[in-house]
Amino acid sequence: MRRSFLCACAFTGCLGLAAASLPAQEVVHALTGTVSAINSVAKTMIVFQDNGSQDLFADASSPKMHFDFDKKIEAETTPAVAFNQKGAYAIVFYVGEADSRTVVALKSLGAGPFTSTVGTVKKFDSHDHSISVEDPSGAMQTFKIDAQTVAEGAFGAEEGIKFHANKGDQVRVVSSKVNGTPMALFLREM
Repeated sequence: MRRSFLCACAFTGCLGLAAASLPAQEVVHALTGTVSAINSVAKTMIVFQDNGSQDLFADASSPKMHFDFDKKIEAETTPAVAFNQKGAYAIVFYVGEADSRTVVALKSLGAGPFTSTVGTVKKFDSHDHSISVEDPSGAMQTFKIDAQTVAEGAFGAEEGIKFHANKGDQVRVVSSKVNGTPMALFLREM
């Protein structure tokens, strides 16, 4: 009995040490904006965000940084150190807080045109992969959501098809028309 107890304690202690030695992973978040400057010498990037602010981001050039980044989303991005499209409208994936953000990767959204809609969720259909939003003018807009849609949820950036919203939630939707259908490219809870 005593031997079993000692083995169990030793095993638990080893697990604790192994967990303590693992590097911390930072959660990757997302926002949209226009890349207005890239300084490869200083390893920084300036992004003019959709909310009107212009923010400086350091670029994640350290191989020692570990991120909790959705693998499917990451596969469709360009690492920050390789992104060179000044003037591109993009989804910016970053870690850190407002005063100290580090850009991890970017996903250029192309030439557009793009629409940004802020409003109240009137209907969210996870089976049909669509979201209907009422904007401040009272107009109702419905957007399709697919595997390429990126969403910023409570736990960071995730695939749009994993995103969930409730009736009455405030959201921002960046969209573009694909074959005449409004397609959500980016979703964010407000």
